Amino acid sequence: MTPLRQSAASSSQTRVTMGAWNRALVIVLGILLVSWGGPAASAFWSSVSSNFGAAKADAVAQGAKPTTSVSGTSVTVTWAASTTAAGRSVTGYSIARYPAATGGTAVAATGTCAGTVAGLSCVDSGAGTGNWYYTVTPKLSQWQGAESTRSAAAIVDATAPLAPSVTAPPYVYSGNVSAVPVSGTAEALSSVTLTVTGTGASPITQTLSANSSGGWTAAPMNLSAFSPGTITYSAQATDAAGNTGPAGTATSTKDVSSPTVTSVRLNNGGATLGKVEQGDSVTLTFSEPLSANAICSAWTSNTTTQTQNGNGSSQVVVNISAGDVLTVTGAGCTSLRIGSINLGGDYNTNSSAALTFAGNNTSGSSLTWNPTANTLTITLGAGASGGSTLTSTTIFPTYTPVTGLTDVAGNPLSTNPVPGVASRF
Repeated sequence: MTPLRQSAASSSQTRVTMGAWNRALVIVLGILLVSWGGPAASAFWSSVSSNFGAAKADAVAQGAKPTTSVSGTSVTVTWAASTTAAGRSVTGYSIARYPAATGGTAVAATGTCAGTVAGLSCVDSGAGTGNWYYTVTPKLSQWQGAESTRSAAAIVDATAPLAPSVTAPPYVYSGNVSAVPVSGTAEALSSVTLTVTGTGASPITQTLSANSSGGWTAAPMNLSAFSPGTITYSAQATDAAGNTGPAGTATSTKDVSSPTVTSVRLNNGGATLGKVEQGDSVTLTFSEPLSANAICSAWTSNTTTQTQNGNGSSQVVVNISAGDVLTVTGAGCTSLRIGSINLGGDYNTNSSAALTFAGNNTSGSSLTWNPTANTLTITLGAGASGGSTLTSTTIFPTYTPVTGLTDVAGNPLSTNPVPGVASRF
């Protein structure tokens, strides 16, 4: 071989040797670079041909922004798949949550979101109450891509609403039984489930929405199917996070039976039997307690005896017409509802003028309602006596109630005339 050919061959061998060393050096440097970067490095080296040492850099793409959905205290996190720049599939994802849309310290997710997640969805079961923003970081072996942008806020509310207030009428009676009004307050914008129970029928349920102030109103309720007695209303609120709180309750008493007059009696309390005079009285007895306020607007208690008497602004006046019909007026009652009593005998012999019994203080006429005995007693005070004395024992008074008298529940007393028992002043 000539020196020139030998020199050329030697030079070619040297280039091959140096090229191999250069490629090897690049690979070593790439490995060292990745090693220095640690597990968080997003680039790595991979072989691109069968030739020894041929390699190129690849990188794990940034994670996709996740979406979330909340159920109670659990958050489901979902995201799109990530690949490397060269199209390789990643092997898993790490999930974190932040307490703010920007800044703050990442907290590792729990439940099926803990550690490395192989799929594209998981459930963080330990988020706790608060607004949480989730991120996804893709991984490929020891390498990982950039953390994704944060999700929209996942609002986790673990606090159950308070018991709603419930407002219902104290009585369900003939006037409202087919349209009972029920309302109340609850957590603003919560869903309210109202359940009505009683004997004789299945429960009735309505689902309502509380407004921005917490107010809710049920559609008027037909409670005709329930038996008389206690009606119970129970309302529970469920907030937007699915938390259901304790029930708030209220009750009504169902009474749809109207009261009746069971007795009309004239009582002699004066000096002369058979003569109308001071001290005589009329007793009206009913089948059940009436509303005291329906009789006299000044009476406010349905459980204690109520009385009107005295003088001046509280004076009670009893009039007996020329036709022997007794009526009452009372200055102390802005609204007085009694009706009239036909005495059944000719007590007033003056055919052109009424007899008046009023008086003052202990000598005055009086009205007394006894809710225990269900009796209304009209007692005559001082006044001019009638002109005749009746000796017959077969005198039957008749009572005609006035419109507006009701029982405690609100059921009206019939205005039909009711005959009384044989009795006289």
